Amino acid sequence: MSLLAVLNGVATAHLRVRARQTVVATLGVAIGVGFFLAVSGMMVGSQKDFVRTLVDSAPHIIVRDEQRRPAPQPGLEVFPQAAVAIHGLRPQEEVRGLKDWPAMLADARAVPGALAAASLNGAVTVAFAGRTAAVALSGVDPRLEGRLAKIDESLVGGALGDLEARPDGIIISRPLADRLGARLGDTLVVTASTGALQRMRIVALIEPDAQAGFYAGDTVAYGLLRTAQVLFSRPNIVNQIHIRLARSETAQTQAQTLEARWGYKWESWQERSADILNLLVVRNVIMYAVILAILIVASFGIYTAVSNSVADKRRDIAILRAMGFTVGDIQAIFLIEGLLVGVLGALLGFAVGTGLLEILASLPLSMGGKPLVLPLDRGAPQYLLAGGASLAAALVAAWLPARKAASVDPVTILRGAA
Repeated sequence: MSLLAVLNGVATAHLRVRARQTVVATLGVAIGVGFFLAVSGMMVGSQKDFVRTLVDSAPHIIVRDEQRRPAPQPGLEVFPQAAVAIHGLRPQEEVRGLKDWPAMLADARAVPGALAAASLNGAVTVAFAGRTAAVALSGVDPRLEGRLAKIDESLVGGALGDLEARPDGIIISRPLADRLGARLGDTLVVTASTGALQRMRIVALIEPDAQAGFYAGDTVAYGLLRTAQVLFSRPNIVNQIHIRLARSETAQTQAQTLEARWGYKWESWQERSADILNLLVVRNVIMYAVILAILIVASFGIYTAVSNSVADKRRDIAILRAMGFTVGDIQAIFLIEGLLVGVLGALLGFAVGTGLLEILASLPLSMGGKPLVLPLDRGAPQYLLAGGASLAAALVAAWLPARKAASVDPVTILRGAA
C-alpha cells in the first residue's frame, strides 16, 4: 500500500469519527459555493448581457470629421524654436465633412469581416401642428445601417428600409411624436440650420424598449442620406462613417490603426463606453470581494473541524511519529482532511448553486408590463472559480492546525500517557 493511500485512510478515519462536525463543515462550504455561483452567475450574466446590448446597439467604430488635436499654426511650424506668440488669431472657416471619404470607406471595408457605411448628421427643427422640437437628423443608407446597429428591432409601424421607397420619409422616437402630437404617416416640417425647409413623412417610430437593445434617445431621427445631403445643402458630403467588425473586441486596435493612417477621430465602442466599462470593473471587484468573504467564513468550519481533530488525536499523532511518520506526513494527513471537506463541499455546492440559478431563471419577473428573464451565466469558468476558491480556502484553513499537529513532540505525549 502506498504512503498516500495510508495518509488518505487515516484522514478519512478521522473525519468519520467526528461525522457530525464533518457534515457541518461540509454544509458550510456547500452553502458558500452555492451562493457564490448564484450571485456571480446573476451579476456576470447581467454584465455580459449589458455589454452585448452596448456592442449591438451601435457601430463598433464611428469616424467623425474631427481631429483629436488642433491643427498646428503655420507660424509655429516655420519658427519652431523661436519666441513666437500668437494672440487673437481667428481661424479660417473650415469646411466640415470627411475629406476623401470614399477611400476611407473602402479602407474600412478592407478589414476582414467588416461592414461600413457613410452618413451625414446635422441639427434640424421639426414642426407639427404649431409645436417644434430640435432633432439631430442622421442621413443613412438604409440597406447598410440596419446591419450596423439593431435599429429595426426597435421600430414600430415600419422599417429602416422604408426610407429607400420614400425619400421624404423620416423616423423619429415615439416620445418625440407624442410631444408633437404627431402619428405614424403624418407630415412634419423639417428646417435645417441653413434655412432649407422640407416636408417629411413619418414612416416608422422608435419605441423605447429595454428588451430591444437599441434606443438612441428622443432627439435622434433618421432619414435617407441623399435627402439629408439636399436638406443641408451638402451634396456628396458625409461627416461620419459607421463600421461594424466581425470581432467587436478588436475595435480599439483597428480604430487606432486606421486613425493613424487617416488622421480623423476613429472612436471605438470601448472608448465611447470607457466610463461604463470602468464602473463594471469596480462592480466586479466589489462582487467577488463579498462572495469570497462568504467562502472565507465557510472555511472557519473546516478550521474548527481540523483543529478539534488535532486536539483529539494528539496521542495518535505521537504513535504515528514513533512508527516513523515524518513531520510532512503528519501535516499531509490534516491537509487531506481539509481538502476532502473542501471537495465534498464544493461538489455539493455545485448542486446548490445550480438549483439557485434555476430558481432565479424561473422567477416571474416583468418590466414595463413585459416579461423579463434574468440573464444568468452558467458557464464553466464560474464553477471552476467557485471550486478553486473553496479548495484554496479549505487548504489555508487546514494548514494552520496541520502545522500545530506537526509540532507535537511524540516523546512528551507518550511519556505523559504512560
